[in-house]
Amino acid sequence: MSGAVVVTAVEGVGEVGAGERIGGLIAAGLGRTGVEPRDGDVIVVSQKVVSKAEGRTRELATVEPGPRARKLAGELGRDPRLVELVLAESRRVVRAAAGVLITETHGGWICANAGIDSSNLPTDELVTLLPLDADVSARRIRAELVAHTGTRPGVLIADSFGRPWRIGQADVAIGCAGINALDDWRGRADAHGRALAATVVAVADELAAAADLARTKTSATPAVHVRGAERWWTAEDGPGAAATLQRPEREDLFR
Repeated sequence: MSGAVVVTAVEGVGEVGAGERIGGLIAAGLGRTGVEPRDGDVIVVSQKVVSKAEGRTRELATVEPGPRARKLAGELGRDPRLVELVLAESRRVVRAAAGVLITETHGGWICANAGIDSSNLPTDELVTLLPLDADVSARRIRAELVAHTGTRPGVLIADSFGRPWRIGQADVAIGCAGINALDDWRGRADAHGRALAATVVAVADELAAAADLARTKTSATPAVHVRGAERWWTAEDGPGAAATLQRPEREDLFR
C-alpha cells in the first residue's frame, strides 16, 4: 500500500550479555520473525540492549557517593549512589527539584538521571548507563547486519525520554546510521502553494516512537523492523543523531 509504514517486533533476540554482537542476534531474529531484510529497511534497537552488550552496566554496591551526590540525594530523596553515577555521566545539572534530576550528559542529551535506568534488569542494584556514543553503536550494528544479511538497513538506537510541557514519555533516537534524521521542508510549498518557513520533521524520533508501539515494556523485544521509510534511508552512515538532532546552545531559548 502506498504510504504505508509497517513496524514488526523482531522475535527471539532475548537477553544480551557484554561483548555480544547485536547485529548477528537481530539478523537471526529477523529470520525467526519471517522478515527478509532489504536495503531501505530500518532496524530500531533499544538503548538498553546496546548498553548491556557494550558493558555499560554498573552495580550500585560498587559506587561510593561523594559530598555533592550526598547533598543532592538528601534534597531529592534519592539514592546517593545513583546520584553519584548521574553526576559522573553528566556535564551539567539542568534542574534538580521535586525528586527529579535532569542533566545534560557528556554526549549532549538532556534527560532524567543522565539516561541511567534500572527497569527490566535482574536486581534493583544493577543499572544501565547510556552508550558512550550511540552513533558509533548504530554504525557498528549496521556493519554487523550487512555482514550477516548482505543488505544495508538503516539503524536507530532508541531510548525513552520525558518531554517538557507534555505528560508521558516517548521513544526518541539517540543514535542512527543510514537514516536522514531530519527532513527539512523549509522553502518547500505546502498543499496550497505557500512556502514553509519552519517545518523540519524529526524523522528519526518519529520512527523510534512508531517502533515502540510494536512492543511493550515487558515484552523483551529489543529490536523492531520498519519497512516503508525508504525515502529517508541512505547508503552512507551519515553524521548521526547527536550532530543532527541536538539543538545548538545558541538556538536554545530556554537555557
